[in-house]
Amino acid sequence: MHRLARRATVGVAIVGLAAALLVVGAVAGGGTPEPAPPTAPTVTEAADPLDAAITDLTATVTRIPKNFRAWHELGSAYVQKARLTADPSYYGRAETAFARSLAIRPTPDALTGQATLAAARHDFADALRLADAALRDNDFSATTYGVKTDALVELGRYAEAARAVDRMVQLRPGTDAYARLSYVLELRGDVAQAKAAMEQAREDAVAPADQAFASQYLGELAWASGDLTAAKAAYDRALAADPSYLPSLAGRAKVLAAQGDPTAALADYREVVSRLPAPQYVTELGELLEATGQTPAAQQQYSVVRATQQLFAAAGADVDTELAVFEADHGTPAAAVASAAAAYRSRPHAVYVQDAYAWALHAAGRSREALPIAKQAVRTGFRNPSFQWHLGAIAAAAGDTTLARTALTRALELNPAFSPLHAPRAKALLASLPSS
Repeated sequence: MHRLARRATVGVAIVGLAAALLVVGAVAGGGTPEPAPPTAPTVTEAADPLDAAITDLTATVTRIPKNFRAWHELGSAYVQKARLTADPSYYGRAETAFARSLAIRPTPDALTGQATLAAARHDFADALRLADAALRDNDFSATTYGVKTDALVELGRYAEAARAVDRMVQLRPGTDAYARLSYVLELRGDVAQAKAAMEQAREDAVAPADQAFASQYLGELAWASGDLTAAKAAYDRALAADPSYLPSLAGRAKVLAAQGDPTAALADYREVVSRLPAPQYVTELGELLEATGQTPAAQQQYSVVRATQQLFAAAGADVDTELAVFEADHGTPAAAVASAAAAYRSRPHAVYVQDAYAWALHAAGRSREALPIAKQAVRTGFRNPSFQWHLGAIAAAAGDTTLARTALTRALELNPAFSPLHAPRAKALLASLPSS
């Protein structure tokens, strides 16, 4: 996934912890196909608790084919596996498992499962439709309100998302609810309250993975505000809670790079991508390599990003927004515009989509067209230095020097080291602008 990725993550919205906690599933088309038998993990894979669960559930549905709950749980495990491994092939396995569950007994939980898988594939309109259908049958499901919140956030319907997450907090206050609340607050620029909500999420976390998740996003909040000391402390705390939580290792890497230790940062990034080759982290590794003059090695990483994005697309995931930003920075402007335009048609009010579309248009030399869209991307007050960098560069190219200076200054005030590749470019562009 691209950038900051508080969405993150393959993206998205707060999809990180939520994807592990929510039930997921899908049925393609109007009928229910006869699914192939599930694929069990190998003995080596099964050493992992999640793989062990998949093995047990596979045995259960083989022994009791009409056990719709086991099929449902198997689908959920496959989606979690996809999240943890960045392997989109698990989406298809999840879809098959949930097709069987729904064929045996349609339930509100199954609709919620369909919604979560749709969200994982970035089909947020369908995720919202399915979540609403589930809530018509059961309006007391905090899990379903979590999926609805994610979908509304990704569609840019932020006021509705705030209402949905408030309902989730009322129904089941806890780590996943407070994490979503934190993100909704951050998107509207209320960083203090976003931090407070994420601190609550951390306090409520019991499992080490959940503690790591909450600490990780406290690090992200500190990073976006340029507080490198607090960011590194949060990432270190996350790694202490769960050393296997790779987003925290990636967070530590970007802090090390910002603090002037690219060697240590590259070592951390290489460890991350060797175990979790998600496009976001591979891109960050490539950009650090490029920023340190290792261009051929950077290009190798960018090739991996393109190949991985193709795998996600082949598995039914919408990667238009992520691909647009990547292509605008490292590829073909025409391809960037094509991807961003597709995302913009379906989600014209989402700030990440607006930012991606504006940046793609700018890369293609259409900065005047991009400028009003880039302005929309910062309308909520979201304190994202990359958004401000994009707005500043676009404004400068469109001839609005005053706005360019304001936005670039804002980007560097938020975090003067927001990117090893783009922060120096923002500084150089700001220095080149005529004084008012």
